[in-house]
Amino acid sequence: MERLAYYIDAATRINTKRSYQSAIRHYEVEWGGFLPATAEDVAKYLADHAAILTGNTLKSRLAALGQWHQSQGFPDPTKAPLVRKIMKGIRMIHTHVERQAKPLQLDVLTQTVSWLDEQIMRSDAQQPCLQHVRNKALLLLGFWRGFRSDELVRLRIEHIQIQTGRGMVCFLPTSKADRDNRGRRYQVPALKTLCPVDACEAWLALAGLKAGPLFRGVDRWGRIKPDGLHVNSIVPLLRRVLAESGNALPESYTSHSLRRGFANWAIANGWDIKTLMQYVGWRDLKSAMQYVDATDPFVAFNAKLTLMGSPEDDQS
Repeated sequence: MERLAYYIDAATRINTKRSYQSAIRHYEVEWGGFLPATAEDVAKYLADHAAILTGNTLKSRLAALGQWHQSQGFPDPTKAPLVRKIMKGIRMIHTHVERQAKPLQLDVLTQTVSWLDEQIMRSDAQQPCLQHVRNKALLLLGFWRGFRSDELVRLRIEHIQIQTGRGMVCFLPTSKADRDNRGRRYQVPALKTLCPVDACEAWLALAGLKAGPLFRGVDRWGRIKPDGLHVNSIVPLLRRVLAESGNALPESYTSHSLRRGFANWAIANGWDIKTLMQYVGWRDLKSAMQYVDATDPFVAFNAKLTLMGSPEDDQS
């Protein structure tokens, strides 16, 4: 039974475990609920938080409660008609606008990388130079491959093959889109400018790394830490670099900004949605469309009118 529980536990992603544990703790400790719960208990819990939490957060809490009951062998109260009805009522009364990450546009990436290059050239100390070189590699790889934060921090050097001037292949044994944990190889392009391959080569050479996590912390004495960056450190790192490089509103960027920025760049440069989905790893159209901003059809219309000349221009 211990071995069985071991493999069942391994099947659940670490981030999902943390999310579920947090949800159960909120239900039991902060709200004072009892487990196993009844449908009435769950409905009251939802009603008490309807005006506070977003619809997506409530759905996540329900998923955690449902998973707990199923794993413990109890009937799942979250599937009861009462719970479904109250969720429908909450959606009708409490309309929450789900916030999306601001896409990191190519011009912002270019400005930020240029600033990093300047800092690297000026730096005469090991610690800041290492950090700048690492941050440059992380930003460029995250953008051009559309990686999530958890994918960036799980990249390992022994799973990376670099062909100088030709490209790079990154292998991830698991990812959010890889439900069966079969692993996937990601081809990284070698570019004439803003090249993620050159940036990663420079980071590995300067850091002297041969194995282990690709992206790691650097202490104040300029020593590379053995462990990889924590997934929760990516957003503060991104915002700090954007702020220091002079970009406005760095707090509006999140870990999805790199992914959204690349998706919008790809569509603007003629990629069809199927190619984009295959490249990034989205399995369904709904997931992909959440990252792509709709183009304004009136922009092209106004541009055409400008070229033709406005009707007023024809009047004598």
